[in-house]
Amino acid sequence: MWHTEPGIFYGLRAEMSIWASPNQENSQESGASLQIYCEDGGNYNLIQVGFHISPSLYHNKDIRFFTYWTKDLKSRGCYNLKCPGFVSARGANLVPGQAIAPPSIYGKQDYYVRLSLNQDPNSEDWVVYRHDLENPSLLGHFPKKLCPGIPRIQALTGFVNYFKNAHGPPMGSGHFPNYEDHDDKKFAYFRRIRYYSPNGRSYNLFGVPMVKLLDRVDCYRANGLVFDYKRGYMFNYGGPSGCVG
Repeated sequence: MWHTEPGIFYGLRAEMSIWASPNQENSQESGASLQIYCEDGGNYNLIQVGFHISPSLYHNKDIRFFTYWTKDLKSRGCYNLKCPGFVSARGANLVPGQAIAPPSIYGKQDYYVRLSLNQDPNSEDWVVYRHDLENPSLLGHFPKKLCPGIPRIQALTGFVNYFKNAHGPPMGSGHFPNYEDHDDKKFAYFRRIRYYSPNGRSYNLFGVPMVKLLDRVDCYRANGLVFDYKRGYMFNYGGPSGCVG
């Protein structure tokens, strides 16, 4: 992931590439998300939105839009609409748990969705929009009580989950990012990354300190956060299957 240090932040927006994982095992999860951590009583609550493949949750290997929240990072969290939390908007273009297609195809096709997760300046709820359509589409919101405090940490995260000592699934396209080649048809990415101000406007990351975190650099990697004239602030990430531990 690339994340901020704790501070006063109000949300993120980014284009997220969509990749399938057809050989993923039922006990594994892979995906990418926008994450907001909010201090609450000395601990951090988490809200996030993104896309993942989770056979144990859906009983298939479709790529799905998901929402998730958890209190203090220790309590068991809640996906989608399985408990009170995220509230879908009426007529939303994407509903938590909904499958999305087509996926990107290595070297041939780039497919992405542009999402935002930010605090509404009026209601103080955390609203989720889809921005890659003709007009922005409100997907829903997390009530403000789920992410109430400051300081906050904002993160753009590629992730996999699997059992200890098992062989891990691929992350992103299944290929390590190339530090010189940023081909959108080969490597998973977050691009056109922006942050939100208190008045609900989005801005480029210029001047916002960001930190890279890799917890298994031998298995999955991310390259530098750079500014590209056509694609804004961006980075690539990912890695092949087979990681153990």
